[in-house]
Amino acid sequence: MDIIEWKALDEGQRKATLLRPAQASEGKVSEIVSDIIKNIRERGDEALKEYSRTLDRCPDEKLELTADEIAKACSNIDPELKEAIDKAYVNIRKFHEAQQPCHATVETVPGIVCKTATHPIEKVGLYVPGGSAPLVSTALMLGVPAEIAQCPEVILTSPYPLSDAIIYAASKCGIKRIFKLGGAHAIAAMAYGTESVPKVNKIFGPGNQYVTMAKRLVSEDALGAAIDMAAGPSEVLVIADKNADPDFVAADLLSQAEHGPDSQVVLVSDSRELLQETNERLEIQLAQLPRAEIARVAMSHSRFILAPNLDECIAISNAYAPEHLIVQIDDPESIVSRLLNAGSIFLGAYTCESMGDYASGTNHTLPTYGYAKSASALGTDDFRRRYTISCASKEGLRNIGKTVELLAQAEGLQAHGNAVTLRLQKIGRNQD
Repeated sequence: MDIIEWKALDEGQRKATLLRPAQASEGKVSEIVSDIIKNIRERGDEALKEYSRTLDRCPDEKLELTADEIAKACSNIDPELKEAIDKAYVNIRKFHEAQQPCHATVETVPGIVCKTATHPIEKVGLYVPGGSAPLVSTALMLGVPAEIAQCPEVILTSPYPLSDAIIYAASKCGIKRIFKLGGAHAIAAMAYGTESVPKVNKIFGPGNQYVTMAKRLVSEDALGAAIDMAAGPSEVLVIADKNADPDFVAADLLSQAEHGPDSQVVLVSDSRELLQETNERLEIQLAQLPRAEIARVAMSHSRFILAPNLDECIAISNAYAPEHLIVQIDDPESIVSRLLNAGSIFLGAYTCESMGDYASGTNHTLPTYGYAKSASALGTDDFRRRYTISCASKEGLRNIGKTVELLAQAEGLQAHGNAVTLRLQKIGRNQD
């Protein structure tokens, strides 16, 4: 990796340095995905089965697993892996159960009571990436909060062939409907519904740039479905000082680079020696990885940035807004309040991002593409819908009536004012 000297770049070069690789091909991806969505909407299962056969390489036209197939997968799973899934489930559930909704009841003026309330989203669809890396952990990250929120209808899709581990994890979360579908066509099927796949109200889960684009497009359509966030190709930014362990830093970078060729890793440091040493360790560790070719492609468009000081490292991180942010400096706690934009933050030499990916308890479904500037890590509240309730007594209407009438008059909306005026004429205004 070439070392980029941040202070030598102008503003345009700095912006270009922090671009994600997937963003460069958005136009082409949008065109392809739009065609897929259109085809699913018009032809339903017929088109879905074609994509299942050609893109997912599924040998049959059965889109949904049967109850017997789910039971068989759960009984076939390796006992040690089953135990690991069970332990991860406990930790993830413990953290997400603590995320209880905050309800407010306020009497804003005498006789006017305003409340907030929540209920689970009625129909949700969970997307679990598969293919070369079947993400059993994602089934837990999505399934656990859906279970805690008590969503009445939950379906899960994942590309063929589904691993026994994904099926077991989904089943452990109480999910009974599992579909052998991946990619943009799975998102389209859940957003609009087909003869076999029910339409859902909201879609959750990460994916490649095609999945992410499909989620964006269906969320922009009133007839489609809401989404959790734009959770595309994986990314990590590491802030490291001269005392960071280069072996640890290299391992953390590669843990994200192996996700896929469109993943991106960024290392920012005020130490040239740390950058150089990490570069050397990368080559050593990379040679030992089974997914070395994938990681090598991802590393080719990743970044090693030399910043003049720690303050500039923080500024670069905030500008990039990474999905995962790892801080390996002497006192990581001292800068947490200044780390404004990140999906999830991992502090200290021993807090590797892999812990959060699998079993520490935090959710690994996180905003990418810089959306961490405004979007949040997935949580239990994302599976609930919050709404407000108002209740006014006669006294309350009298207390607030004149205020409403004057504001309605100022906006030229007479019918709004009339809704208050007519009531006050019947019950009488306040004497004062």
